[in-house]
Amino acid sequence: MQWAAGALLLVNMIYGASHVLAKGVMPKYLSPTVFIGFRVFGALLLFWSVLFFIKKIPIERKDLFRLVACGLFGITVNQLLFFQGLNASSPMNAGIIMAINPIMVAVLSFFWLGERLVMRQWLGILIGFIGATALTVYGSGSPEARIGDWFLLGNSLSYAVYLILVKPLMAKYPPIQVITWVFTFGSIFLLMYPPLFFDLAETSFNGIPTDAWLKIIFVVVAVTFITYLLTVVGLKYVSSTIASVFIYVQPIFVVGFTFLFAAIGWSEDYTRSINNTSLGLMLLVFLGVYLTTRAQKR
Repeated sequence: MQWAAGALLLVNMIYGASHVLAKGVMPKYLSPTVFIGFRVFGALLLFWSVLFFIKKIPIERKDLFRLVACGLFGITVNQLLFFQGLNASSPMNAGIIMAINPIMVAVLSFFWLGERLVMRQWLGILIGFIGATALTVYGSGSPEARIGDWFLLGNSLSYAVYLILVKPLMAKYPPIQVITWVFTFGSIFLLMYPPLFFDLAETSFNGIPTDAWLKIIFVVVAVTFITYLLTVVGLKYVSSTIASVFIYVQPIFVVGFTFLFAAIGWSEDYTRSINNTSLGLMLLVFLGVYLTTRAQKR
C-alpha cells in the first residue's frame, strides 16, 4: 500500500513538471496533435518492448470491449483534450482543473457503480464544481484560454472514466499487459483522427532545437510511459477513488516547477498566471476534493 502511494505521488509530481515543460513545445515547434502522436506512439513502442519479456495471460473476450473503451477514454480522448487545453490555457489552470478528477470519479462511481455518497460528499462535489467552474469562467485572461479550460475539464472527466474502467482489469492481468493493450487501442483511434496527418505534414522537424527535443523525450518516456505504468500498478492495490485523490497535489507541483524552471531557464516565465484568484480557487477545489474523498479514504 505504501509503495503504491509513493508511485502515485511520483506520477503526479511528473505530471506537474510536464504541465510547464510541454507548454514550451506547443505550438511553437509542434501542434498539440503532433505532440500527442509522439507521446502515444513513442510510449507504445516502449510498452511492447517491455511486454515482450513478461509472461502474459490470455485476454478473455468479454474484457476486450473494456480494453477498447480504456484506449478511447484513457488515451485518445484524454490526450487530445489535454494537449488542446494546455495549448490554449496555462499550466496553473491545467493543474487546478485536473485536481477536480477525484470529484468526477466519485460522481461516476455513484451513478455507474452504485456507490453511496453521504451529505458531506455531495457538499464537497458542489464546492469543487463551483471552484472549477469559476476558474474556467473568471480565472482565464482570454476567450481562447477559457475554451482551453473547458477542454481540460473534459480531459479530467475522460480520465475519471478511464480510472473506473481500468480498475477491474488490474485484478486479472499483469499491469504492463493491460496498459500495453490500452495504448494499442488508443493508438488505433488516434490514427483515425485526420488532423494528425495534416499537422504532421506541416511540421518542420529541422527547426526543432535540442532543448525542445529533450522536452519531447521527457514527455514520451517519463510523462507517458512511466506515469501510465505506475498508475496501473498503483490501481492494483488501491481503489480508483484513492488513486484519483493523489491528483490534487498536482497544482502544488505546478506552482513549484513554474518558479523553478523559469528561474533556471528551462521554460518561459508562466508565473504571471499564478495570482490570488487562481490560488483562492485552487483552495476551493482542494476543500471540495477533501470533503468528497474523506469517507473513501476511511
